Amino acid sequence: MDNRRAIGSWLSGPRAAAEEMGVDFGHRGKRLGLPAEGPGSVAPLGRRFGALFVDWALCVLIAHGLFARGDYSSASNWALLVFLVMSVLTVGTVGFTPGKRLLGVRVISVDGRRLSLPYAAVRSVLLVLAIPALIWDRDSRGLHDRAAGAVQVRI
Repeated sequence: MDNRRAIGSWLSGPRAAAEEMGVDFGHRGKRLGLPAEGPGSVAPLGRRFGALFVDWALCVLIAHGLFARGDYSSASNWALLVFLVMSVLTVGTVGFTPGKRLLGVRVISVDGRRLSLPYAAVRSVLLVLAIPALIWDRDSRGLHDRAAGAVQVRI
């Protein structure tokens, strides 16, 4: 006999199958003790990507002004270094980059305190590598945030 319910759960994915079995995932950040909405909740991906775009554009402008000397391809190479330095210094001191501040996102440690400079450096190096930032968990934290014990929240 054909069991359509089993096939449907397989096609719907593991989350749908787990929800059918009664597993409660809750909202993003629930496991971290964060609220579902408002200030202190996990920042939405759109804001985080927007902040990354603003930061990258700012770093390209800075790199072009400081290092380009008429060669535009070298400016994009230097922009990565500028992005790394900016990210370490701003996240490690005030908790956000200019783009994150503009879009209302802050990086904090999982226990709610400011992220220390060494953890901000680990997070920034992994962010520059890009691959760890593209793998997320249920709370929408990338591997770079998990390794640094960080979470991006709304201001």
